[in-house]
Amino acid sequence: MAKSVSLHARASRQHNAVTWRDYYEMTKPNVVMLLLLTALVGMCLATPTWVNASVLICGLLGIGMLSASAAVINHVVDHKIDSVMARTFNRPVAKGKVSVNNALWFAGGLGVVGFAVLAFFVNMLTAWLTLASLVGYAFIYTMYLKRATPQNIVIGGLAGAAPPLLGWTAVTGEIHAHALLLVLIIFTWTPPHFWALAIHREKDYAKAKVPMLPVTHGVAFTKTSVLLYTVLLGLVCLLPYLTGMSDLIYLIGSSVLNIGFLYYALKLKFDAQSQTAMKTFRFSIIHLMVLFVVLLVDHYIPLSL
Repeated sequence: MAKSVSLHARASRQHNAVTWRDYYEMTKPNVVMLLLLTALVGMCLATPTWVNASVLICGLLGIGMLSASAAVINHVVDHKIDSVMARTFNRPVAKGKVSVNNALWFAGGLGVVGFAVLAFFVNMLTAWLTLASLVGYAFIYTMYLKRATPQNIVIGGLAGAAPPLLGWTAVTGEIHAHALLLVLIIFTWTPPHFWALAIHREKDYAKAKVPMLPVTHGVAFTKTSVLLYTVLLGLVCLLPYLTGMSDLIYLIGSSVLNIGFLYYALKLKFDAQSQTAMKTFRFSIIHLMVLFVVLLVDHYIPLSL
């Protein structure tokens, strides 16, 4: 009997053994890759020629490492909330696979190396702005805003909108209005993107006592907010063309994408089914990813009326 218990305990320990995949998962790789895509587009739009290879590699590496560091800190700060939510209970820190101390050491290592790469091989402006984004997301949003106000994602979304600006400053060493316009697009995109997920997971957030908009103001109000922000996003996405930053390919591509997003927002508001909110959330990711690819194509293949 004792031998059987010992074998069971050993199997349990092996099942819960920490692997590199647990540390990789804490960096939220899918989110970081999307951030790096927007940073890459910011780099490319900052110059009429090709981006210097050293700036490209070191810039994306540094921005990616600091973004990953912020994600790990988010795992640590939110591990108690994550443990009671169906979407996140299996995360490494919430599950107890990775200890809080080990996760913090990992986050610290990523942050220090990432900052050093940007400071020594790119420029100090990009290093400090990227660090500010980390502080904005990992501390101001995760530790305070997320728990303090249903407008958490609106205010805190600025940190997640920064990568195109970071890419731009990595190339030019200065802040430009066009870079801020890219930030504005992501800033406006973030609420309808995240609130669609919050609608789908409203009961989870209520259980975790997180004051997301569907919890505090109801699902119907949140659906209206998603729709209005989607309309606003469509208008903001016209600005790159209207300001001469982009040309015809972007105008057509962004218009199609925004019509698609509006379709999902309207369906969510007036004809929602059980999976409509999640489908809206998933489309929003495709929307942003393709929108920035279209910006990139338009930059190198300009077509005018």
